Amino acid sequence: MCMANLEELQSSDSLDCLERLIDLNNGEGQIFTIDGPLCLKNVQSMFGKLIDVAYTPFHAVLKCGHLSSDVQVFPRPEPVIIDEEIDPLPKHINTELEVVGFIDIADISSPPVLSRHLVLPIALNKEGDDFGAGLTDDIEDENSASQIAGKSPNFCVLLHGSLKVEGMVALVQLGPDWHGMLYSQADSKKKSNLMMSLFEPGIEPLPWLGKTAQLGPISDAKENPYGEEDNKSPFPLQPKTKRSYAQNVTVWIKPSGLQTDVQKILRNARKLPEKTQTFYKELNRLRKAALAFGFLDLLKGVSDMLERECTLLPETAHPDAAFQLSHAAAQLKLASTGSSEHAAYDHNIVPLQTDFSGRGSDRM
Repeated sequence: MCMANLEELQSSDSLDCLERLIDLNNGEGQIFTIDGPLCLKNVQSMFGKLIDVAYTPFHAVLKCGHLSSDVQVFPRPEPVIIDEEIDPLPKHINTELEVVGFIDIADISSPPVLSRHLVLPIALNKEGDDFGAGLTDDIEDENSASQIAGKSPNFCVLLHGSLKVEGMVALVQLGPDWHGMLYSQADSKKKSNLMMSLFEPGIEPLPWLGKTAQLGPISDAKENPYGEEDNKSPFPLQPKTKRSYAQNVTVWIKPSGLQTDVQKILRNARKLPEKTQTFYKELNRLRKAALAFGFLDLLKGVSDMLERECTLLPETAHPDAAFQLSHAAAQLKLASTGSSEHAAYDHNIVPLQTDFSGRGSDRM
């Protein structure tokens, strides 16, 4: 806010600086100036505009079936613009918020939201005015009006208490293909508030719940999806297509991950031939990851390790252990060249068939 009129800002180049600040804030913000000369009346008018834009609560009606309650939402929900649309238009929240269902907190988890808002009930008298309106000059009448409002039944208070006790959230319809959730949030051990979070507009704002329009009551299901003893949950829904990040891939972001995979191969190598199947499984997993990353030096290094393990075998070791270690080391050395057919990604190293393979070793 600027304690000056528009002409003064333009003449001093201050307006350009303020507009650049708004641009740096991704266009969020507004410049308020005084209309006319600097005086108390014009300053009050400027602050009145600010209050109307930024601090006026959003009044709505919260409904669930035949129950309803007048509420105010603070801060005021901002219009949402969907970038994917060809001609994006701002979507505004409805003044009638309808509860369409309830769901366990554990099922909805911690979803991504656009904004969070405090929901407060508005107590109305028989004439439809707010309790306390016109009574600010009389403290006793104001206190009595507040006491009457506190004793009057209110659906918003009932909903808040129910959600808090049952550990659930209420799904609320904000507009066409736009939903949010109402839930109880505790500020301290004794105080809690009814909050509303807005989801992204769309038919499937939370992928693990599926399409919101397809959610329904438990009574519509053939059998209870939560089990007879309430010990399971139908969520999260499994996606129809398997995600790439859901594959069992090898990750070597940290050195400890690579070290663990190499140590796993060496541990199985020392337990040959009993661990033949596991040894080759881990060896092929490391081999494919190294080829995918172009880490050919790793294959050469592991090959040298296996050759060293072969020389350190005790006299009591099974004869097949030396054959398998030498075979695996030779195969890795061929793959480390990157030019032979043994360096193909889909090629797997298989156990060497020896006269001892049928005795005491696991076959692939």
